[in-house]
Amino acid sequence: MHLSLMTQPYSYPELTAARDDMRTQDELYRPSVFWDEASSRIVNELCENGIENFRRLPNTLGFFVPTFGTPGNSFTPAQIEGLTATLQRAHPDAKKAHLGLDQFLTGEAAALADYRVLLAADTPSKLPHLHTFSESKVGEPVEHFEFDGRWFSRSALNYLLGLALLKKHLGPNDVPRTVLEIGGGFGTLGEVMASAGIEGLRYVDIDIPPTSYVAQHYLSGAVGADQVTTYAQTRDQAEIEIESLTPISVLCAWQIEKLRGNVDLFVNFISFQEMEPPIVQNYLNHVARLNTRWILLRNMREGKQLRKAGGWAGVDTPILSDDYLAMLPGYELVERNVHPFGYRTVDGYHSELLLLRRKA
Repeated sequence: MHLSLMTQPYSYPELTAARDDMRTQDELYRPSVFWDEASSRIVNELCENGIENFRRLPNTLGFFVPTFGTPGNSFTPAQIEGLTATLQRAHPDAKKAHLGLDQFLTGEAAALADYRVLLAADTPSKLPHLHTFSESKVGEPVEHFEFDGRWFSRSALNYLLGLALLKKHLGPNDVPRTVLEIGGGFGTLGEVMASAGIEGLRYVDIDIPPTSYVAQHYLSGAVGADQVTTYAQTRDQAEIEIESLTPISVLCAWQIEKLRGNVDLFVNFISFQEMEPPIVQNYLNHVARLNTRWILLRNMREGKQLRKAGGWAGVDTPILSDDYLAMLPGYELVERNVHPFGYRTVDGYHSELLLLRRKA
């Protein structure tokens, strides 16, 4: 699926240039079948509707803007309308039941449950600060929840819970000032870290376009364009010194080979499970090359679903939790967690957090 961008109302030359560059790279830095098709759909959607609305478009919601409500809860708008109408017809005066059903179907109840875990787990006096975070509305989110005067999406709460787990194990002199992420979605972790009170922060997001382009758009709006280094600014550099970058940077996948410096914390949430094992192993080799101290992963314990013959939704070889441990022989497992910081799906799959530390 690839429509001519010439006939669409929005065009993004920088995104087009990055995608053209990507096609000349080693296959380890090009999207697999799953993301190749998804990327084309997302590009077309952005060019039809505008990047300013990316947090409410069907394909972005399906691939990298997670929700508690539809489509994340697997209820379609028609099903939600039907359930609501049925209750209204049967029990029009049951106000509390209507409120409960609404909070369940919109995802507010699930979001509040995650927020309660965050409040219970976090130590506000300890860096990185999580208690001050409130998410930007850049991208016109279709789903946003307000708790205690601060705003949260599912993406934000996912990262905040992961960082709360990490904080349990950090010593007083172990604040992560240099943070590397691969597959950072629309840039949530960068926004969280930018508000975490960390002096000298360097956050680097490595991704493929179009998600890298969306992330730089989001972060430029959320934290300020002067704080964000983009692919276009680093495209021709032979080496990229992490310490020379602005507090927030969004680079393209193949640029990880150019990165120089040391990393305190590496993060991958969800996206490794959508890649094939050689791609993940290559990325993790670079993570180890950069002397990364802590590694925080969130991926499906059972792996992504298999791609069916002739299809594109899924992977050819799923990566299981123990595969990540085997790919990182220089690291020791500190904690693995599904509850309370991860998530168990209604059909029995486990979105699991793994925290690893570099061996002495």
